[in-house]
Amino acid sequence: MEEITLEELRTWAEDSYRLIDIRDEELISYGMMPGALSIPAEQLDGDAGAKLAAIPGDKKLVFYCQIGRKSRELEDVPGISGRECYSLAGGYIGYVRAALAQVEEDGERQRRAEESIRKKFHKQLLTPFAKACKTYRLIQDGDRIAVCISGGKDSMLMAKLFQELQRHRKVDFSLTFLVMDPGYNADNRALIESNAKALGIPITVFESNIFDTVDTVEKSPCYLCARMRRGYLYSKAQELGCNKIALGHHFDDVIETILMGMLHGAQVQTMMPKLHSTNFAGMELIRPMYFVRESDIIAWREFNELHFLQCACHFTDTCSTCHEDGTTSSKRLETKKLIAELKKTNPFVETNIFNSMENVNLSTVLAYKKDGVKHSFLDDY
Repeated sequence: MEEITLEELRTWAEDSYRLIDIRDEELISYGMMPGALSIPAEQLDGDAGAKLAAIPGDKKLVFYCQIGRKSRELEDVPGISGRECYSLAGGYIGYVRAALAQVEEDGERQRRAEESIRKKFHKQLLTPFAKACKTYRLIQDGDRIAVCISGGKDSMLMAKLFQELQRHRKVDFSLTFLVMDPGYNADNRALIESNAKALGIPITVFESNIFDTVDTVEKSPCYLCARMRRGYLYSKAQELGCNKIALGHHFDDVIETILMGMLHGAQVQTMMPKLHSTNFAGMELIRPMYFVRESDIIAWREFNELHFLQCACHFTDTCSTCHEDGTTSSKRLETKKLIAELKKTNPFVETNIFNSMENVNLSTVLAYKKDGVKHSFLDDY
């Protein structure tokens, strides 16, 4: 398919074309180009193709994917025969890079982001962040915390919330904003650095070869990648004199982990708000976003017109969520959809799933494990 650049596209009249986003749902959740119509590539040959046919024939069709490769290779798409069609060079990432190039140099974006946390989103973001820190005693006087930034919306917001919490000075702690480059291409590395600069986050970047290492692994590469990333973060944080690392997992990650453990792992467990490291003496992992809802994170991102990175691995050279527990984005998305469906008839389902981990009645379970030892109800029956 013939390519068109973003610069060329902007010379066209807005009503002369229609943007078609062919990325999957996981990627779309991180943002779309304004006015785009979502039709995942795998659905173009099916019923979704009718959406294309419904677009007036005098409009040009501009398809885009994540980096511009998949859209360029589109062929024989039903409903576009005889129409003027193009592939957007650079895809969504190209659009994001162009947007970042227009970042205000006077600190306006930082000011707006911080003001929105203090005012518009105070109840949704700062309050639950501070509540988690207090409830689970995540921060103590003298802590040196490595705030681990992947470049995504969750960790970037976490960094800003930490800065806001530190501004109140109720607890004496220091922050190091740590970014690990596991082998990003130059554009993705630049995206993280640009966002950090625009938001006023003084990052410390270090490099590793994780992507190259897991490239040769056929079985469970995501799990290995997640374990290696955490190890590198612990090691670097300890080297820098930190005693804790902070990860950006939020409320939705917690309840999805609970359900995935039951449905796919045959176990009842959750993502803990803090953990002692078993391999790095004196180090601790904390999750201060534990009570923050993903929908509120997205609302903050959209309000401030921010564009963030997802983990860009070598397997697809695109961006998809790479979770600390090594689960694939498809399993996460499947579980997310299940919870959304249940919520239609039970608006409290999310809170109920979360609270179930605090209301475990050991008298009514068949067995449980503690410190690796399995106990049966028959032991005391």
